[in-house]
Order: sequence, then C-alpha cells, then structure tokens
Amino acid sequence: MNWNKLEQASQIEEIKELSKEKPVLIFKHSTRCSISSMSLDRLLRKWREEDVQKVEPYYLDLIAHRSLSDQVAREFGVPHQSPQVLLIKNGVVIFDDSHFGISYAGIMQQI
Repeated sequence: MNWNKLEQASQIEEIKELSKEKPVLIFKHSTRCSISSMSLDRLLRKWREEDVQKVEPYYLDLIAHRSLSDQVAREFGVPHQSPQVLLIKNGVVIFDDSHFGISYAGIMQQI
C-alpha cells in the first residue's frame, strides 16, 4: 500500500479539501503496540491497489507525531484512540473505528 504520510498540521486542511473530491482514510498507528500492528496488517492484507481510486489513504505514526494526532482528534471531533481509522468525506468524519474493530470490509462499506 502506498500511504501518504501525515506529518504536518498543515496537511489537515489539505485532507479536508481533498475529501471533497474523494474520501480520505487516516490510519493512526502506534509502532510500539502489537494490537496496532495486527490491525494494520489485517487492513493491508485485504487492500488492493485499485482501492486508491476510491479512497486516499494517510498514515499517521503516533509515536513520532503524537501532538499531530491530538490535533486530528480536535479538528475532527473524534476522541483519540490507537490504533484508529478515520474516514473523512466533505471535510467531516463519516466513520471511525479502533483496535480490532478496524476492518477492510467496514471501511469499504462506508465508501
């Protein structure tokens, strides 16, 4: 999967604008958490290259960018969890899930 890396606060506004064209997925990942790693792996095993035509994927490394994760939580009004996915359309979160609730099928049903 070819993730866009979410590393700067200015990207939040870019994501809101992009989400007016197609949904944006943010995967908030803790590189120190085995549950986060398993949730990411489960998503990646199902992901297909053509999915990027339906949704724009972003990856947020929580260890390296914790304050940015907190800002994402504030901007979109979804309490921080780890791991967590947010699906954004027209600038607002239309779906979120965390931990073992994160699933490819669940995300794709929302698109």
